[in-house]
Amino acid sequence: MNISSILSTEFSVELSIINNIIEMLDEGNTIPFIARYRKERHNAMDDQKLREIGERLEYLRSLDKRREQIEKAIEEQGKLTPEITAALSACATLAELEDIYRPYKQKRRTRAMIAREKGAGPLAEAIFAQRDRDDPFVLAQAYINPEQDIPDAETALQLARDIIAEQISDDANIRASLRALVRRVGVLRSVEAKEGEHVYGQYKDYKEPVMRAAGHRVLALNRGEREEWLRVSVEIDEALAHQTICRAVIDPPGKCCEQVREAAKDAWKRLIEPSLEREIRSELTDKANEGAIRVFGENLAQLLMQPPISGHVTLGVDPGYRTGCKLAVVDATGKVLETGVGHFTLPGQDRAKEAAKRQILSMIRRHHVTAIAIGNGTASRESEAFIAELIRETPGVKYMIVSEAGASVYSASKLAVKEFPDYDLTLRSAISIARRMQDPLAELVKIDPKAIGVGQYQHDLKQAELERTLSGVVESCVSSVGVDVETASAQLLTHVAGIGEKLAENIVAYRDENGIASRAQLKKVPKLGPKAFEQCAGFLRVRGSNPLDATAVHPESYPAAKALMERLGYDVKDLRRGGIDGIAARVEGEGADKLAQELGIGVMTLEDIARELEKPGRDPREDLPAPVLRSDVLDMNDLKPGMELTGTVRNVIDFGAFVDIGVHQDGLVHISRMAERFIKHPSEAVSVGDVVTVWVVDVDVKKKRIALSMVKDRK
Repeated sequence: MNISSILSTEFSVELSIINNIIEMLDEGNTIPFIARYRKERHNAMDDQKLREIGERLEYLRSLDKRREQIEKAIEEQGKLTPEITAALSACATLAELEDIYRPYKQKRRTRAMIAREKGAGPLAEAIFAQRDRDDPFVLAQAYINPEQDIPDAETALQLARDIIAEQISDDANIRASLRALVRRVGVLRSVEAKEGEHVYGQYKDYKEPVMRAAGHRVLALNRGEREEWLRVSVEIDEALAHQTICRAVIDPPGKCCEQVREAAKDAWKRLIEPSLEREIRSELTDKANEGAIRVFGENLAQLLMQPPISGHVTLGVDPGYRTGCKLAVVDATGKVLETGVGHFTLPGQDRAKEAAKRQILSMIRRHHVTAIAIGNGTASRESEAFIAELIRETPGVKYMIVSEAGASVYSASKLAVKEFPDYDLTLRSAISIARRMQDPLAELVKIDPKAIGVGQYQHDLKQAELERTLSGVVESCVSSVGVDVETASAQLLTHVAGIGEKLAENIVAYRDENGIASRAQLKKVPKLGPKAFEQCAGFLRVRGSNPLDATAVHPESYPAAKALMERLGYDVKDLRRGGIDGIAARVEGEGADKLAQELGIGVMTLEDIARELEKPGRDPREDLPAPVLRSDVLDMNDLKPGMELTGTVRNVIDFGAFVDIGVHQDGLVHISRMAERFIKHPSEAVSVGDVVTVWVVDVDVKKKRIALSMVKDRK
C-alpha cells in the first residue's frame, strides 16, 4: 500500500506536496509551524487540513501495521497464499482486514468446532459442494454414531449445518455484501425499555434509516440505552439478508441446497446479524463522535478567538445567593486590585443591598472601573438586575454577561492556587470571570476545554480523540494570536507550538530570574534546544531592542526582512512607529516573484513578511465583531413574539444555535430558522461569538424556553 498515493487521491493534493508534509511531520515539526512558516512546501494549506492529513496518515500507518501482524499470524499457521496476500494488500479499512483474518483467528469453542470434533467435517464439505447426485440424508447415514451423541441422520445434518454456517459467517465477501446492505437499507430502531419520566420521550418508539442517522440522535440513543431507558437495535428485512447470502452460496438445483439454505439462515441470525449490528452501531457512533468533536473544536476555536475587551479596568462578579456575590476588580492587564463580597441577590434584604451598592460604587470610582463582567450561573439574573440599576449612577460603565463554564473548575485547580495563593477559590472565580472578558484566550486556556461548555454530549465522546482535537485547536489559536513572553502564564506558554509543560515552566522561571530582552535569549532557557526554538520562536513576542522580535516574522527570516526593508528604502526602526504603511503594496508593485528571487526566499514567505511589517504583531481577533456590552436589562417576561433583538451566539450544535439575548436564558435558533437558503449544518450560518439579529418566535416562561429566528417572519 502506497500511503502517499492514497493521501494524494483522498485529499486531492499533489503527490509531491503530500510527500513534503509527511517528511515535515516525521522530522518532528508541529502543525502550526508547518502551516505558518513552510507554506511553499505545502502550497499554503490551512492548519485544519494539515491536521486531517496527519490524522489520516496515522490511521493508514496503523492499518499497515495491523496488515503485517495478520499476514504474519496466517503465515505462522502455514496457510498464507498469494491470494490472501493480495486480498490483504487491497484492504482499505480495518473491518476488511479483520474479515479476511476471521477464519484464521483463534476462537472460543464454537458449535462448528464441536461438530468437527465429532467427525462431521467431511459431511459438511459434501453438502456444501451441492453435487447433483448427493442426497444429504443418505450421506448423513454414514455419520450416525451414538458414542459421539449422533443418534440419527438429522443430528448429523445439524452438525454439518453448524460447520457450514460458520464457513458462511467467515466469508469476507459475504460479510462485505451484507455490511453494504445494512448500511443501505438498515433501520436504527429504539423502543422504551421501562416506564417512567425521562428525557428520551421522543425516542420511546423511534425509527430512522441507518444511512441518514443524524449524529446527535445517535449519541442521544446511546446515552438513553446506557441509562437503561431505551433498547436500541439495527433492523433489516431478513428476507433481503437471506437472499444476499443465498446468491453467494446456493448452487441449484440439488438435493443439498435446502440444507445449505437452512445453514445460511442460521449463519445470519446467530453469527452475522449480531456481529454486523455491533459493527454498524460502532460505525454510527464513530461518525457521530467525529462530527460532534469537529463541531466542538470549531466552537472552541471561535470562543477562544473572540475579540478581547481590552483597555478596561474590570469588575468581575461571581453571583451567589446565601454566601453573597464575589467581587474582584482587575486592571487593564488583569492584575488584581481589590476583592470583596456583596449581598444583593436575596429578596427582602434592603439594608444589605444598600451596603452592597455603596461598596460596589466605591470600587468603581476608586479604581475607575469601566466594564463589569457578570457570571451567568446561579443568581445571575438577580445580579444583572442589580448591576443594571446601579450603573445608572456611573455614566460610561457597561456590563456583559460572561459564561462562567469552567470557572469553578479553574478556581479549585492547582494552577489557580499557584497563581492566586492569597485568595480563596470563590474569589479566584470572580477574578477569572473578569479576566476572561478582557482576554478570553489567555484565561480560557487555563481550563480543561471539555469544561468550557461549547459542545454537545462531550462526556459521551471518545475522550482521547476529543482531547487530541481540542488540544490542537488551542495550540492553533494561541499560535495564530501570538504570546507575549514577558507577561504570559506558564499555562498559556504550554499551548505554543513546540513548548510543553516542563519547558513552559522553565521559560517562566528563567524570565522571572533574568528577564527576556530578545528571542535569541530564549536559547539560554534550560532544555530549550534548537528544534524547540525553531518551532516556537515565531509565535513568541518579545518587546526588546529588535522590533522584529515583536512580530510574527520568524528569526530565520530576519535577514530577508531586513534586506527587504533596505531594498525598498525603509529601516527596522520604522517598525517602532506602528509599522511600515504600504510596504505590502510596494512589494506587489516591484514584483513579488522578482523580489523573492533576489532575497532567496519563497513568494508566500515574502508576502507574509510584508504583511507583518505593515502591521507588526497584528492580532487577528481585531478583525472580528466586538462583544456586546450592555447598560440595561431585559426580563424573559418582557419578550413577545416578533420582537427584534441583538444577541451573541454562545453555542453551535447539530440542530441549531443558542443565542444570548440578555435575559439570562439563552434562546434556541433551530437550523430551519437560520437562513433563507437550505443549510446542512448550523455552522454554515453562524459561529460562536457572532453578534446576530434575531426575532422572538415563542416564549415558554414556565419551561424557560425561548425560540428564536434569524429570518424575519419565519415561524
